[in-house]
Amino acid sequence: MSRAFVDESDSNIKEDDIPELLIPLPPGVKNYMTPKGAETVKRELQDLTGATRPQLASEVSKNVTDGDSVNSDMVVSVRRKMRVIDRRIEYLTKMIERMEIIDPKTQGSDRVRFGATVTVLENNSDKRVYRIAGVDESNPKKGYISWISPLARALLSLGIGDGVKIRLPKGETSMKVVKIEYK
Repeated sequence: MSRAFVDESDSNIKEDDIPELLIPLPPGVKNYMTPKGAETVKRELQDLTGATRPQLASEVSKNVTDGDSVNSDMVVSVRRKMRVIDRRIEYLTKMIERMEIIDPKTQGSDRVRFGATVTVLENNSDKRVYRIAGVDESNPKKGYISWISPLARALLSLGIGDGVKIRLPKGETSMKVVKIEYK
């Protein structure tokens, strides 16, 4: 089939199906990260720009060159993947530009600061452990909470024995700091 009869434009790809780029930090606020988190983010960006995106671009080029109608659906699919990856590359680039690496080991242990692993007694009965981490390091299932989250903000600057009441989605909770570590 002649390429003159194939629509190779992106006009048939819907922009609204690709998530909008959202930076989770207010303008001018630094992106605090641990050394491990910073390395992970930088490695992801390197993998996307050095391997994943070029491989997809090669697929598009090959399938457009072949020019048959079976490949046109594949080209649309791959171009969509490329736009998702481009959006992720843009996000990671902006977050790295704002990055400030803070080594938890340099923070001291008398107060809760960025990078702290905090053990709290919740409602005077349940022990919970949280690690104050960067926004791209947060993983609530592992207990890693973003330093900008309401819970982390409530815990920051508390010392051992200090308590706080905080409203969480499950209701108001009281917490008392029982241990602070910097690993």
